[in-house]
Amino acid sequence: MSTTGATSDPLAALGSLPGVAESVESVRKAVDRVYGHRIMRRRSNEITSEAALRGARGSAALSGADWALEEVRRRTDFSGDDEARVVGAALRLTAEAGQLLSIWRQSPLRVLARLHMVAAAGTGDEVGRPRGNGEPVDEPLVELALPDADEVSGRLEGLSRLIIAGSSAPALVTAAVVHGELLALRPFASHNGLVARAAERIVLIGSGLDPKSVCPAEVGHAELGRAAYLAALDGYVAGTPEGMAAWIAHCGRAVELGARESTAVCEALQRGAA
Repeated sequence: MSTTGATSDPLAALGSLPGVAESVESVRKAVDRVYGHRIMRRRSNEITSEAALRGARGSAALSGADWALEEVRRRTDFSGDDEARVVGAALRLTAEAGQLLSIWRQSPLRVLARLHMVAAAGTGDEVGRPRGNGEPVDEPLVELALPDADEVSGRLEGLSRLIIAGSSAPALVTAAVVHGELLALRPFASHNGLVARAAERIVLIGSGLDPKSVCPAEVGHAELGRAAYLAALDGYVAGTPEGMAAWIAHCGRAVELGARESTAVCEALQRGAA
């Protein structure tokens, strides 16, 4: 996303793209339905915990580890094969995201570095910092052209300035741009998809749209499927108004599906309490 132009609030300008206002309103209604559920008044902590688990499972699925929910719930050791490590990374990121809310608005790049450290769980010098020129990126499911290190640095700085300055844009728009920009740039040597989706979660929580983190967009992204996810990302990378609007709408639909998932959890808990 270009951070230059005539407007001083480019995120807000995206909110006026055709169809975006409708997506924002649809998301708001879906979120309100979850928060208005009677079970949320008494058992919101349980809904939050379940949403975290399901969100981590969804994010891992998009990164190639499509495990059944009960397998994720059952496992205690994620140090085995590559898929297990991906699921473990997704779970760690979901747990970490809520601890970084107070830092995000002041230092988003610090948060992104921390997210990568948590996901990678390694000690190499590539962990927790943007990649340099010539450094490989392990992100096989995203096959877009890879921006060079100078472009990555400049665009990360631009994104950081936008977040620190604040915006009148709806939370969905900001979350979608953060998510799309990180996937487009793939600034780290690995785990960029997981980090991008965790950053989207941080924006949705910190903005007040989903303060209890019960509407896991990762669930929706996984449900919509990898092909639709990557096709929508192509629209974001193209940078056209139509492409940007389509990506924002895709992210909005993912949040709605996450909200629907938690509504179903609420209904199941209510039936069990009856």
